[in-house]
Amino acid sequence: MDTQHRLKQFATVQTAKAILRILPRISEKRLLQFPVVQKGLEAISYYPEGKDFLKSLLIHGRRAVGRSSKKCLAKFAENLIVNEFIAANPKREEFRSRYGFDPPFFLVLSPTMRCNLACYGCYAGQYEKGEDLDAELIHRVLRESKEMGIYFVTVSGGEPFIRPDLLELFAAHEDMYFQVYTNGTLIDAKMAKALSRLGNVLPAISVEGWEKETDARRGPGAFQKILDTMSRLREEGVLFGFSATATRQSNELIVSDEFVNFLAEQGCFLGWYFNYIPIGKAPDMDLMPTPEQRMFRRRRLMELRPKAPLVLVDFWNDGALVGGCIAGDRYLHINGRGDVEPCVFVHFAVDNIKNKSLAEVLNSEFFQAIRRRQPYTQNYFRPCLIIDHPHLLRQVVEESGAHPTHPGAESILTQFSDDMNQYASAFGKLADALWEEQDPSVARAYLRRRFPQAEKPGEVEKDLEHRMMLKKEENK
Repeated sequence: MDTQHRLKQFATVQTAKAILRILPRISEKRLLQFPVVQKGLEAISYYPEGKDFLKSLLIHGRRAVGRSSKKCLAKFAENLIVNEFIAANPKREEFRSRYGFDPPFFLVLSPTMRCNLACYGCYAGQYEKGEDLDAELIHRVLRESKEMGIYFVTVSGGEPFIRPDLLELFAAHEDMYFQVYTNGTLIDAKMAKALSRLGNVLPAISVEGWEKETDARRGPGAFQKILDTMSRLREEGVLFGFSATATRQSNELIVSDEFVNFLAEQGCFLGWYFNYIPIGKAPDMDLMPTPEQRMFRRRRLMELRPKAPLVLVDFWNDGALVGGCIAGDRYLHINGRGDVEPCVFVHFAVDNIKNKSLAEVLNSEFFQAIRRRQPYTQNYFRPCLIIDHPHLLRQVVEESGAHPTHPGAESILTQFSDDMNQYASAFGKLADALWEEQDPSVARAYLRRRFPQAEKPGEVEKDLEHRMMLKKEENK
C-alpha cells in the first residue's frame, strides 16, 4: 500500500475513533449519516437486510454506552468496530491479492472441549476431551489471524472458562475482540471484575428457555446461576448476551416477546439463536425444529428486530444477511484437538492447525470444494450446507477425503441421510415460496462482490445461470 493510501487509511481510522469518543452525544440519526459509518456499512454488507442489521448493531451499541464500563466500551469500539471493520481492510486486500480469495471475517476457536456440564443434545458432546490446544499454538493462530485482517474471534468449546489461562490469552491480544460462548456457571464475582478490566470479551451465555426448560437440559439450578452471572456482569459494566438453541419443544418460547424482553431486562446486549441439528451427543431428529417451526422463528425475528431492545441474530435464518453459507469462506472452526472444520457444525476435516498455517488450511481442497459450490442456490433463505443442501455436504466430504473429527460424526451423512434429504426438500418449498417475494437484485449484489471480474452488465447473471446449471448436472 502506497503512502497516499496509508495516510487515507490512517485518517479514516482516526475519524472513526473520534466519532466513537463522542458517541453518547450523537443522535442515532446523525450517527448513521457520518461518512465513515456509511463507508463501514457498505464495506461489510451487500444486502438490504445486512445493512439494517449493522445499523441495529450500531444503534444498540450506542444505547449500551450508559451501562458499559469505559474499558468495555472502548474495546468494543476500537477492536470490533475500528480494527475489524475498518483498519483491517488493507490487510484483507493484501491477502486477496496474494491468494486470490478473501480471508475470513472471523474464526471460531475452541481451546478446550472439556465442560463442567453434561447437556443432552450437545453439538460438541462427542469430541475427545483429553486434549486442549496448547497456549503457544493459540497465540500463533491469533497472530496469523491479525496478519490477514481478522480481529474478531469467537471462542467456544467445551466450556472455555474451564481453562485457567483463558484471560491471559485475551490480555495478550488486547487489539482483538472475543465473543465467548459459555454456560456462565464459572463466571464468579472475581471473573466478572477481570472481564471488566480486560474489556475485549463479550460472554454469550447459553439458556434454553425459562427455569423449567433450562434446568431440564443443563441441570438443577442452572437457570438461577445464569441470572446471577448476568447480574454480576451487568454490575461490572461488561457487555454480554445470550445464546439459545431452538428445539422442537422450545422453538416458539425462545422467540416470544416475554422471553426476549426478560433477557433484555437482565442486561443482554445481543441474543444468538441456533437450530438444533442431529450431530454430537446422542443425535435425535425429534429434537430438531420442523421446517414450519424454522420459518416461524424467522418471521418472529423479523417482527422482533425493529422493537426489541437488543441485537438478535439467527445462525440458520440469517443467510440473507451475509449472502448464504459462510462455511470455509468467511469463517472456520478450530476444535480442541486442532482439527480445522469449515463450520462449527460440520464435523469433518482434512487438516490440523498444528501442521499447517491458517492460510494453507484456507487454501485446502476441502475448503476450495465448498467455496466452488457457493452460493448453493440463488435463495439465501436456504443457506446451510448441512440441512438445506445435504447432498453437497456428502459430495465435498467424499471429493476431498475429509475425515470425521469425532466418533459418530459421519452419522449425519449415513444414518440421518434420508432424514436430511426429506427436511431439505420440505423446508426448500417453504423458503422458495418466500424467496419469490424478494427483490432479485439481492442475488446479483452478492455475486458482483464475490465475482468482481464479472464487470460488464449481464455477466453476473450469466455466471449465476452457468453455476446453477453445473450444480444441476452434478446432482443428477
